[in-house]
Amino acid sequence: MPSKKRKKQLPDELFVILHNIRSAHNVGAIFRTADAVGVEKVYLCGYTPIPETRGRRGGNAKIAKTALGAEKTVLWDYVPQIGKLLQELRKHNVHIIALEQTRRSHDIFSFKVKSAVALVVGNEVRGVSASVLKRCDAIVAIPMQGTKESLNVAVAVGIALYSMRMSWKL
Repeated sequence: MPSKKRKKQLPDELFVILHNIRSAHNVGAIFRTADAVGVEKVYLCGYTPIPETRGRRGGNAKIAKTALGAEKTVLWDYVPQIGKLLQELRKHNVHIIALEQTRRSHDIFSFKVKSAVALVVGNEVRGVSASVLKRCDAIVAIPMQGTKESLNVAVAVGIALYSMRMSWKL
């Protein structure tokens, strides 16, 4: 875990949960965005790769290539079972919001954040699993205008995090 704690500037907590992300480069890019947006903590779940750190085995050096040091400044933790993490966050009044395209999804740009939030994103191909979606308080999606059905997960996380930060200011 990084030892350097960032000075808290924003009134509400914003967390990111990466569940079964395959690409270490996507994880690194998300760390970089998390730093820029002021994310409190990134949780890595399932088979999502973790950064290389001293004293911790199994880290992936590719994360540092795109994170450019953010993996050292943003607090993070590896939690193998996402269900246990969601339960724990909910005990602390954190709202669980999935970023996924479903019939129940709300437009991310109309979604208002009023308290602590954990944004859940899933696998690059399969997205957030149905079992995880059932445990979420809400599901949001980025409206698509072109022919493609989705964005790269790191790009989508960036859009969603900035949208959530902006909704706190409204």
